[in-house]
Amino acid sequence: MHTITRLAADDFHDSVKSLADLLADVVADGSSLGFLLPFDQDGAAAWWHTQQPAVSDGSLAVWVARGPGGIAGTVSLALERKPNGRHRAEIVKLMVHRDARGRGLARALLATAEQAAARAGATLLLLDTVTGSAADHLYRAAGWTRYGIVPGYAVDPAGSPEDCSFYYKRLA
Repeated sequence: MHTITRLAADDFHDSVKSLADLLADVVADGSSLGFLLPFDQDGAAAWWHTQQPAVSDGSLAVWVARGPGGIAGTVSLALERKPNGRHRAEIVKLMVHRDARGRGLARALLATAEQAAARAGATLLLLDTVTGSAADHLYRAAGWTRYGIVPGYAVDPAGSPEDCSFYYKRLA
């Protein structure tokens, strides 16, 4: 059983090591999330530390799923600050530790972020993912609409180009 909670700024700071462990695990398992190998816990912690200002000012919301072994998953919601885009937000860094996959945790984290976006007044959500990945299938199953595929948009952790699918979801 996992409990999903939003991290306040102080909690976020205190969770960076565990978030870094998760990020390093997911990248080592082949998910790029914007990072290349070699990528270790120190590099992951450094990246998470760069997110602290956005968490502190509220433009980035971060949820974690905690279980008996600690943080098993996370998802973030980036709120748009431009006046003409305050109706939209972006789902970023949805990840689940490889030992916790296959139990619906990614779906629960995604639903949590979607509900929070709606409460924050967002009516349009955006995201991108590797075409054909487990995440790609998750988003389609969760009612997201793919609006395009860009060939070779990003590279995997080993540096090989991968096609990326771009999605949106309208919130009621």
